Amino acid sequence: MTRARALEVVPPWTLRRAYRNGWLRRVLPAVYVEDSLLAGPESASLLARVTPEVARRAALAYADGRAALSALTALDVYGLRPQPAGEPVYLDVPAGVGLRSRTNLVVRHRTGFAAGPPHVVVRRGVPVVRLEEALAHSWPLLPEESRIGPIVRAVNDRMTTASRLRSAIAPKLTGRAALSALVDRLDVGCRSPLEIWGHDRVFTGPELPVLMRQVRVRVGKRTMYLDLFAEEERVNIELDGATSHGDPRQREIDLRRDALLATVGILVVRFSQRRLVREPDEVRRETSAILAGRRR
Repeated sequence: MTRARALEVVPPWTLRRAYRNGWLRRVLPAVYVEDSLLAGPESASLLARVTPEVARRAALAYADGRAALSALTALDVYGLRPQPAGEPVYLDVPAGVGLRSRTNLVVRHRTGFAAGPPHVVVRRGVPVVRLEEALAHSWPLLPEESRIGPIVRAVNDRMTTASRLRSAIAPKLTGRAALSALVDRLDVGCRSPLEIWGHDRVFTGPELPVLMRQVRVRVGKRTMYLDLFAEEERVNIELDGATSHGDPRQREIDLRRDALLATVGILVVRFSQRRLVREPDEVRRETSAILAGRRR
């Protein structure tokens, strides 16, 4: 609740009394929440002691229509990465708007930005920057091991495309080269960190033909997507992640799928994550030999 909205229904002395008695707490200038909404250590800032949803609402109330949620906060709204309690709220505002960063609130002033279409969309009832902008802005804010996941998921779920992501990468973005390389891998069809590893370190080189990625194949009434497909040799190379091991149900699904592809002359070759990571050269040699054998 903002002070201005409160004064539309109560006199100033009522608001002052509620604040003095601790019934309301000021989390941002002229923005209040009920004391019952606070949790966590007393030493933390008040904005860090409310839930991420309440913190977002408080930040938007503070901005009064002049901002949109961005970066890590926007990823939470899009459902790509839950924002933990205590993490800062990120806002984008037009250049010249008199809002500034505060404890647990990061405000980014952007030239040419407007807090409305086409720069801003509404998701889950709140204004957020466009998904591609949120992903690019979040890239340098995340630990290296957590950066790839939201982007790969966004592309896999068809929320965006590699070309749209590429257009959102700012020239001076920290980590631009690594992000651009990831987008290039997604553009050629890689759809998981394991496939990216295989593209970069295993299934490349003059001894291998160009392998097609995520090829759509329909057999009878079933549609399947092949990880790596050598069209001339009709060989499908599948990269089995660590989670696929030890799951009998998934194993049965894979076996049925492989048998179905065999009915149309496609040989399925599977490599585990362990072999791809620990024996990349051997996997490359085996793949080359398998393709040569099929050609003969």
